[in-house]
Amino acid sequence: MKEEILVLKKISKYFPGIRALDEVDFKIRTGEVHALVGENGAGKSTLVKIMTGIYQPSSGDIYLNGAKVVFPSPIHSQKAGISAIHQEATMFPELSVLENIFMGHHIKKSERGLLDWVEMRKRTKELLDRLEMDIEVDIPVKNLSVAQRHMVEIAKALSRDARIVIMDEPTSALTLKEVEYLYRIIRKLRAQGRAIIFISHKFEEVFEIAEHFTVLRDGKFIGEGEIKDTSPDKIIKMVVGRTLDKMFPKVETKPGPVVLKVEGLSKPGVFKDVSFELHQGEILGFFGLIGAGRSEIMQTIFGIDPKGEGEIFIKGEQVNIRNPKEAMDKGMAYIPEDRQLQGAILEMTIKDNITLPIVDKLSRVIFLNQPKEWEITEKYGKDMDIKAATWQQLVLALSGGNQQKVVLAKWLATIPEILIMDEPTKGIDVGTKVAVHSIMSKLAKEGIAIILISSELPEIIGMSDRIIVMHEGIITNCLDRKEASSEKIIKAATGILE
Repeated sequence: MKEEILVLKKISKYFPGIRALDEVDFKIRTGEVHALVGENGAGKSTLVKIMTGIYQPSSGDIYLNGAKVVFPSPIHSQKAGISAIHQEATMFPELSVLENIFMGHHIKKSERGLLDWVEMRKRTKELLDRLEMDIEVDIPVKNLSVAQRHMVEIAKALSRDARIVIMDEPTSALTLKEVEYLYRIIRKLRAQGRAIIFISHKFEEVFEIAEHFTVLRDGKFIGEGEIKDTSPDKIIKMVVGRTLDKMFPKVETKPGPVVLKVEGLSKPGVFKDVSFELHQGEILGFFGLIGAGRSEIMQTIFGIDPKGEGEIFIKGEQVNIRNPKEAMDKGMAYIPEDRQLQGAILEMTIKDNITLPIVDKLSRVIFLNQPKEWEITEKYGKDMDIKAATWQQLVLALSGGNQQKVVLAKWLATIPEILIMDEPTKGIDVGTKVAVHSIMSKLAKEGIAIILISSELPEIIGMSDRIIVMHEGIITNCLDRKEASSEKIIKAATGILE
């Protein structure tokens, strides 16, 4: 029987106007991968911040190896052997791998404070070897891939001799091959007796890697159990409080005339000779592995990046879009994949983010039509089920999934004719995914033309009328909904031409 290493009993956390956690129980054993599951706003991030000493519980107790403990700061939690690898990178990109791994706990030669670089270099190489990483210890972290950065974060945790490693959505930006590599490392850590808390919205991952699970909903403990004794449907019901009969509520529509036509669009080294048509009321899916060039094409069409060769036509008229403002004036909207860098202004309120793209339409000479502004915020904020104490809350204070919801609400409020959605459900819980899919179907039925970029095959197949598949900047196949299959799409995405 594995020993319980960390136990949280009746943990509650209150913020002004919000009860983030309400007497939550959680426990994890040595040598176990434990999935922490719940929708955005369920309380997962708050619970992790309590485990890592960022927040203090309003009530409840924490036990480590059977002894009651208090973590007044992250340093105390780290010294107790708890380390977190967050969804968004928390490293110093300009510093080397070695410097990042030993940041905050350098090895010193003496009390005088001289650093022992020889010993740190030796230990860094040992850590990287254990993680099967063939990289130089002096290379700047900014030169690493996303997967390699995750491994450096794990090496950093191991350098502190972490017995409990928390992984928050660790696969969100990884390729299939990189995900398999991460799984191998997690299994190796488990075999060494380390406890892994695995947070993911992807149930296939939970069932692949975890042995135990705990479900939170609306800040409350809903249940726990062994993965082998449950099913995805049962966990989904626990997560959302209801069954999800239709994950992909696609409404069949009859596509109208061509509203967007792209001919021979090329950018050296990025994509080449891209041509396609988008019809009114159609959902056109774009699938490809990382580096396929899908996002770069859409950023070019929307005027974020300069256009190379090729022509773009909107409703039959050739256009030369030089910036996003011109794209918006042509009836386009673009929901970017990176919500923090391109999607939302984190230091602004939810209300101001949602109404920002249409602020000129809400102006009365020099004054804003505030009642209309609040009306729009209320409508789209509720449609997207943004969990917040008030619409005046800063986006910075929201969970990652709720930040994504703000971005979705912001662009839907523009009521576009052409809507480009780049990974719109990335980092979003299963309940909200269904809501987003329902909104997509509703918009398509109303005649809006949608381009859907997604790395999730079920989403692409379930929501698209046609699917364009790309490999290394080139379109390798275009499939009708009726003929699309996972096998055909993956073959085209990996460059295998039929």
